[in-house]
Amino acid sequence: MLKVQELKELIKALDQSDVDELKFEQDGTKLILKKHPEPTQPVEKVAYQEVAAPAPVAAQPVQVETSAVAAVAKEETKEIESTPSANVHTITSPMVGTFYSAPSPDAAAYVKQGDKVTEESVVCIVEAMKLMNEIEAEVKGKITEVLAENGELVEYGQPLFVVELV
Repeated sequence: MLKVQELKELIKALDQSDVDELKFEQDGTKLILKKHPEPTQPVEKVAYQEVAAPAPVAAQPVQVETSAVAAVAKEETKEIESTPSANVHTITSPMVGTFYSAPSPDAAAYVKQGDKVTEESVVCIVEAMKLMNEIEAEVKGKITEVLAENGELVEYGQPLFVVELV
């Protein structure tokens, strides 16, 4: 049987030589040392071929016609820009989670469009990591829009309600 020191010397000798594999047998003990283990899966050789890049194509000028859809989009943009933002507050999600509009599936929603809220009014629940977090309005006013659906996943900062301040 080989001693630890003899094994270390064999490994060092194999490492310094050009031999890739050493098999040693003594008194029924068999030792096989390999410099580079065989790969578990065969390696496929891939042939590469150079491909000429296509010649650049000159851009053709595009003629744009004003359509009814573009006109409607411009009008909607003007309407959104013209809404006074000083009198409106948006309640956003303070965390990532699931939006619930009611305390339980069979209960009525905390608030709906047209409802009046105070600073302490609970407007919804956002469930995050199995914790039910009640979200308060934090402003006094009237709910003008509910922007999230019950059971919907909401992101941090996502608008949930629009409140017209009173």
